[in-house]
Amino acid sequence: MAVGQSIPRVDAFAKVTGEAKYTADLVPANAYVAKIVRAPVASGWVRGFDLTEAQAVPGVVRIFTCFDVPDIQFPTAGHPWSTVPSHQDICDRKLLNAHIRVWGDEIAVVVARDRISAERAARLVKADIEVLPALSTPDEAMAPGAPCLHEEKPGNVVVHSQFHLGDGTFDEAAATPGAVVVSGHYSVPAVQHCHMEPVHSFAYMEGQKITVVSSTQIPHIVRRVCGQALGIPWSRVRVIKPYMGGGFGNKQDVLVEPLAAWLTTQLGGHAVNIELSREEVLGCTRTRHAFDWDVQAVASPDGTLLARTYCAKSNQGGYASHGHAIAANAANVFKQCYRDRVSLDSESYTVYTNRPTAGAMRGYGIPQGCFITEALTDDLAYALGMDPLEFRLKNCVQAGYVDPHNGITMHAYGLDQVLEKGRAAIDWDAKRRLYQNQTGDRRRGVGMALFTYKSNVYPISLETASCRMMLHEDGRVTVQMGATEIGQGADTVFTQMAAESIGLPVDAIDIQSVQDTDVSPFDTGAYASRQTYVSGMACKMTGESLRGKILDYAAGMLERSAEGLTITDGQIVDETGQTVLTVADVGMESCYSLTNSRHLTAEETYHCEQNTFATGACFAEIEVDLALGQIHVLRLVNVHDSGRLINPKLAEAQVHGGMSMGLGYALSEEMLFDDACKPLNANLLDYKIPTAMDTPKLEALFVEVDDPTGPYGNKALGEPPAIPVAPAIRNALLHATGVSVHSLPLTPQKLIEHFRAAGLLGGEDHV
Repeated sequence: MAVGQSIPRVDAFAKVTGEAKYTADLVPANAYVAKIVRAPVASGWVRGFDLTEAQAVPGVVRIFTCFDVPDIQFPTAGHPWSTVPSHQDICDRKLLNAHIRVWGDEIAVVVARDRISAERAARLVKADIEVLPALSTPDEAMAPGAPCLHEEKPGNVVVHSQFHLGDGTFDEAAATPGAVVVSGHYSVPAVQHCHMEPVHSFAYMEGQKITVVSSTQIPHIVRRVCGQALGIPWSRVRVIKPYMGGGFGNKQDVLVEPLAAWLTTQLGGHAVNIELSREEVLGCTRTRHAFDWDVQAVASPDGTLLARTYCAKSNQGGYASHGHAIAANAANVFKQCYRDRVSLDSESYTVYTNRPTAGAMRGYGIPQGCFITEALTDDLAYALGMDPLEFRLKNCVQAGYVDPHNGITMHAYGLDQVLEKGRAAIDWDAKRRLYQNQTGDRRRGVGMALFTYKSNVYPISLETASCRMMLHEDGRVTVQMGATEIGQGADTVFTQMAAESIGLPVDAIDIQSVQDTDVSPFDTGAYASRQTYVSGMACKMTGESLRGKILDYAAGMLERSAEGLTITDGQIVDETGQTVLTVADVGMESCYSLTNSRHLTAEETYHCEQNTFATGACFAEIEVDLALGQIHVLRLVNVHDSGRLINPKLAEAQVHGGMSMGLGYALSEEMLFDDACKPLNANLLDYKIPTAMDTPKLEALFVEVDDPTGPYGNKALGEPPAIPVAPAIRNALLHATGVSVHSLPLTPQKLIEHFRAAGLLGGEDHV
């Protein structure tokens, strides 16, 4: 059995030895270097340029401005394309932009023979800019008379959506005798992905074909968007994705690839390289969406959740990118975790502002939605005087839950086991009692937060994936996936699935880690925790197809029926359990038979029309230093129901990585801006991600409930670990201090202000 085993990562040796080739390793030695000229303001219009000094810099090849590029608006989101216009992404940006909508907007580009010349010339480009007021928040952008960022969206609202569930109203629920009502304004900030490898692409031409080499999660989508941006047939673009140093959703957007592709067409097909600096990556690519909410919840005296209201404003920044999909996903988790007996009212706005463009980031709106859902849940339990875990067990969704809007179904249910396993692991009941009614400057608390998360994007968007396998003369099999390995271990999991479905040992499988859209089968990419579930099914189907072909050919060699033959560990075995041939025997004969040469390959497409929920929870134990406003996380325990684990060690590593991201979201990470929307901490010194010294012991536990819709009973695990950590820590703070903090991150300054307002500290001189 290959599935379920903790085999080593198949790419480990190549990565630790430096053998793996990333985009930077493949840039041609004679490639031109392109340096983007960025707007020094967040809102305005470019009226002209003075390029005299910049063009005089030795080594400069050409300078292009926003007035030189095609007058084509295109989308950048890494979504499957739709042939239905109303389902297509918003086309709202050009290769270079005369209308400035974010600080650092791309207004021109210098192409030079080397990096130093390009950077020197870029600093000398002079732009005549008409400056407009910068809109920092959704409320500012929605105010009467606010400048319009995109003429297609007057009022700056990208999308407004709402829904109502239930037969009653919130007011009716609130009129229940003894009902407890809580309400509040909550918020979370924009944060950054901080992937190790920067955004990097280069492009060149061979004949009429444009080849783009890029660190991207979505090679087939990049191909399409480059074609759209340049106004050329998509098949004229070839995208190669080498090894990648992480993406976390930032590279689920098409960032610099179309510009690189266009530049090579203007320079005779010469290779053009665009590698963003760390400051550009942090300040000028994509962020996680900042949200503001106004919410209410009401429960009966026995702790039955009756009704909630939800109003969200999502700060989209200057361009649509993934747009309202993030806000819609955040609203979904609000409804998908709990049962409102009377009503649930939800309203969401996604709004253009002059902040950096927000896009996909690990969890795709669910970390934000989970924070408000779980913070509000704990606040309501606190007001009821009820144990928050018991409140959740009483009100969480049950087995067989079906989303009333999209039909996604909880096919397998492990949430109750998740909560009980976490309860035991953290010693919840004893510590909730132990940490009651504390005094002094150091106090401890335990908190938790649960979540639900779907396993792909169906039925909201297309879900499709293909796989190709080839049997070689020595009995080894090469696997080609359109799905991308971005550091999460996908290639290892696909190797195990291929071995399992064919009947080979895992060391007989060779998987191609590089995607090439001219060669690799189609797949929409790495996002939505879809690959093991969707692309994995394509892998399983292809393996079973190739297995059938191998057995049919073996039957011909044996002059018998294939019925009763099977493949086990590379051996072809008959009904008696005797080995009659090996797969290597079939590989050699099928390639070189003088009478029946058939090259055994298989390729299958999985058109997915299924989805399912993964669930989980985080349990946090903390110590709070009231005087310093510091939270020391003592223990973090994540418990996940992600169905059957394909590779338990890889699963544990995924959870640890996600928990680390959630820790930063909780305690320190926040993009800061001045009044003109200029980023203030777009570097890894001032942007505070957790270090090894800040990270407690991370514990990952699992409840393995086979899901009937997954290829091997598995479902989503890639993004879920990052989701519940921040609200769990926030709720532990509530337990420790009785202070309800309504925003992230939980920084010392913020905490001291809250502690002082709650009377937990003395005057201004209390230290």
